[in-house]
Amino acid sequence: MDKKIGRPRSEGTKKAILTASYELSLENGFNAVTVEGIAERAGVSKATIYKWWPNKAAVVLDGFFAATESMLQVPDTGSVREDLFIQVNNLASFITSPKGKVITELIAEGQFDANIAEEYRNRYFNPRRLISRHIIERGILRGELKKDLDIELSIDLIFAPLFYRLLITGETVDSTFVKSLISYALMGLSTEA
Repeated sequence: MDKKIGRPRSEGTKKAILTASYELSLENGFNAVTVEGIAERAGVSKATIYKWWPNKAAVVLDGFFAATESMLQVPDTGSVREDLFIQVNNLASFITSPKGKVITELIAEGQFDANIAEEYRNRYFNPRRLISRHIIERGILRGELKKDLDIELSIDLIFAPLFYRLLITGETVDSTFVKSLISYALMGLSTEA
């Protein structure tokens, strides 16, 4: 006779927790969010949250990701230039919006807390890098990009200027900047050079 240990995760409870964590992050900022506050808003116990997530950062990131995943879809247009523009422009537009402020707060917190940095890398940025990798690999297969590219370095080349402006200089990050960024990056990456 098979015995299941513990109760299965209720999708309704999970959704309530994720929604509560996302709403509280938007309303108050990451620093002000507490597991107690999430539990109260979701109508669950702290123990329920800790059973499924190791810490506040993990649940906030999952809440953020669940709420924003559809905002960061990347199409396959058949053009590496267009796909990269769409991906980077969508990210830039999102991250500069009030909803995207949660990510910049988590990046800042991650400078002082290695666990938070690991959580946002694993739950948010690594999946985004994987999308970028697929876009670049498709560009290589279609002959738009050089075959011998260092794909990880190419991704850094494309996204580093965006985060440099967002986190360091405070300069404008808009569609004009993104279009110029992609054009300059492709000068070194494309087969058209």
